[in-house]
Amino acid sequence: MATFWTGKKVVVTGGAGFVGSVIRGKLKERGATHVIVPRSKDYDLTDIAAVRKLYDAAAPDIVLHLAAEVGGIGANMANPGRYFFANMAMGLNLIEEGRKRGLKKFVQTGTICAYPKFTPVPFKEEDLWNGYPEETNAPYGVAKKALLVMLQSYRQQYDFNGIYLLPVNLYGPRDNFDLTTSHVIPALIRKCLGAQRRGDDRVVCWGTGKVSREFLYVDDCAEGLLRAAEFYNGPEPINLGTGREISIKDLAELVARLVGFAGRIEWDAAKPDGQPRRCLSVDRAETLLGFKAQISLEQGLKETIDWARKNVEY
Repeated sequence: MATFWTGKKVVVTGGAGFVGSVIRGKLKERGATHVIVPRSKDYDLTDIAAVRKLYDAAAPDIVLHLAAEVGGIGANMANPGRYFFANMAMGLNLIEEGRKRGLKKFVQTGTICAYPKFTPVPFKEEDLWNGYPEETNAPYGVAKKALLVMLQSYRQQYDFNGIYLLPVNLYGPRDNFDLTTSHVIPALIRKCLGAQRRGDDRVVCWGTGKVSREFLYVDDCAEGLLRAAEFYNGPEPINLGTGREISIKDLAELVARLVGFAGRIEWDAAKPDGQPRRCLSVDRAETLLGFKAQISLEQGLKETIDWARKNVEY
């Protein structure tokens, strides 16, 4: 589908970030020559005037909306109002202004946090509305899920071609390793690397370690998003994941082994676990996009740890 991108102007919000930097590389490989990355210092996407300024300057054919304000459980608990507003407002402004200007395609990244707290495993897209999200990240998840409704209603009324993807928990090189806002994998890697360097005999992790998560390597996620842009034009959301889960306890032990940290892992059960389980059904992505994750968890963790050793202060 290299010709899909030929001559098209593509805006990638969040294009300087974790997933966006990989997207940009893949777009270049696919022959895209007009890729615009709006920076937050120049365009506050929560402000409709800034979004109009962006569309005036870029005149995009396609928007890949990756920008988000998000963090781990602690950050979600500390910023529920901000995360709801910022994520809702950015999508609302970009979609409405794109609709007015005849945008050819809008790709919205959703979040696994939109699923109900007790979704049957594996999570199927049709289960998205069968309950309320897990409380610690519900404001973020609900804001993102509302954008799915917006895109579906805009398709129905205006024939606006917006699609919606649900990536599972992401990780990889260039992730956010700030312990106050990071997700579980970069937090575990940083804790283990720091403990190893200092000679500590233990690391303390949030929760009980009993909950499970599924993780998707950032390069796989970027490939899934671009395949969706190229091949998919429907109203229904599509999960992006591996279809394999791991307990946080087993994950912590795996990260410690790969880092080479030989101390003990302790669990602070006073801290929340979050959603009990997360594991996706990936049948729809395989059927409609021909997408299947290629990077195993252990391989991806090794690459992420190697990057962190060279680039993260701990």
